[in-house]
Amino acid sequence: MSEKIYAWLLRLYPSHFRETYGEEALQLFRDRERDEKSLFPRLRLWVDLLADLAISVPREYYHFQPEFGASAQRLEGTPAFFVLEGGSPRPGALFSGGMLTLVSVVTLTVFLSQPVHRRPLRFSTAQSRSFASDRPSASWWLAAKATDGARENTRAPVQPAVAGGESKPSEAKVGHAPNAASPQSLRPSHSQATHRQSAQLEASQSLEAANPMTRGRVEDATIDEAERQRVIDGVVANLRQHYVYRDVAQKIADALLAHKKSGDYDAVTDSGLFAALLTKQLRDLSQDMHLGVVYSEAPLPERPRAPTPESLARYRQAMEQENCTFEKVEILPHNIGYLKLNSFPAPSVCESTARTAMSHLNDVDAIIFDLRDNRGGEPAMVMLMAAYLFDHPEYMYNPRENTTEQSWTRSPVPGNRLADKPVYVLTSAMTFSGAEHFSYDMKMLKRGTLVGETTGGAADVGVFRRIDGHFGIGIREARAINPYPEPDWAVVGVEPDVKVNAADALDAAIKLAQANLQKK
Repeated sequence: MSEKIYAWLLRLYPSHFRETYGEEALQLFRDRERDEKSLFPRLRLWVDLLADLAISVPREYYHFQPEFGASAQRLEGTPAFFVLEGGSPRPGALFSGGMLTLVSVVTLTVFLSQPVHRRPLRFSTAQSRSFASDRPSASWWLAAKATDGARENTRAPVQPAVAGGESKPSEAKVGHAPNAASPQSLRPSHSQATHRQSAQLEASQSLEAANPMTRGRVEDATIDEAERQRVIDGVVANLRQHYVYRDVAQKIADALLAHKKSGDYDAVTDSGLFAALLTKQLRDLSQDMHLGVVYSEAPLPERPRAPTPESLARYRQAMEQENCTFEKVEILPHNIGYLKLNSFPAPSVCESTARTAMSHLNDVDAIIFDLRDNRGGEPAMVMLMAAYLFDHPEYMYNPRENTTEQSWTRSPVPGNRLADKPVYVLTSAMTFSGAEHFSYDMKMLKRGTLVGETTGGAADVGVFRRIDGHFGIGIREARAINPYPEPDWAVVGVEPDVKVNAADALDAAIKLAQANLQKK
């Protein structure tokens, strides 16, 4: 009930704020709800929330300026993730916000005064937010998630790579996947009105399926015939020039051009829906969840800004203040090590902190990695941490990079005694990207037991390439060898070995570790 009230209150914020921070705000609420159980902390919580609403809602409407987030600090041709925001003040926002806040105070006062219905509010008072370079608020990731309806229907099995080969979408499925749209499947029907409604509905469902912030919201960014043609030409050109599987790229390009020629896109006049529809078709035709077309309401820059010395200095300072997002390192009863890590920061800044943390846990009998609040980060830090868990160099599949000698861990680590200790990895729906990289390989290598919820499924592998001022394409350009029969985490996430609510994952992992240690 409390979470629903808070989610309702979040609607007071502008759409750009909700889309960027809505999920993180709800997660913070859930975390504090987990800890603050008694009446006084509960009242203090709601006083804090309502005071923040009264201050921040007007500020967001009157001081908002569109900008690109810090994560868009990469050069052309390298993975880049943009935080793209846009919005305009609503008339009467201050008045409606104040009135709703007043009503909320009265409602909550009545609600909290009813002892029969009291439920403990549990909230985390210590929150350390990831400063990683691939935070999941990026619009490319949101667009990627929003184009795939139900999780279980998003991806067909990928053929495992053979020795010396590479994982590749099956050519037999291109254009003929179970849910694929063939060049004929979107042809105009005898009833032009029915066709127009059908095309618009398919695009709308694709956009809204996995992004609750868009549900019930009418899109108003129109697209005309000339821009549709420009976008399709840009998608086709990028596929042919950059997509890692050139034969598949050609077949996809032919199918898209056939759709265009037959008038299948004429009924779609909304820019966001058009991008969503193209993304769905790209994925249906290729069975590759790392392909996606992105629409940005804010103008895209000609070239992403390169990191400046000032931005790097700010990153270093932030990492120092947050202990490189190593929130907690401790030894639990029964000599079980516990490490809560909220990102995988750059080793150039945080290697010493990481090695100190692992050294502190060197003599434990089992180790728990808590990645429930980990939003991702640098593959190099993933490899550094994983190196402690093996007594030999081990291949770690990473779809973001070509398979090279850097794809093996630098194991064994001198003086390390964790290589044969049981490993447990805690996951949640807010576990993303680099944290999924770590979780996926630990599961596939049978080196760790995943406990918690299915991870977020960040489809952030593609290199982002600009098509025009508002459209771009995320496209796979790396040839990573996946030796496992199970697809990677893009869109679908990583399934845990032991499914429990994220809030219960630590207790469940401790019980598993204790039971395992008692057998020895």
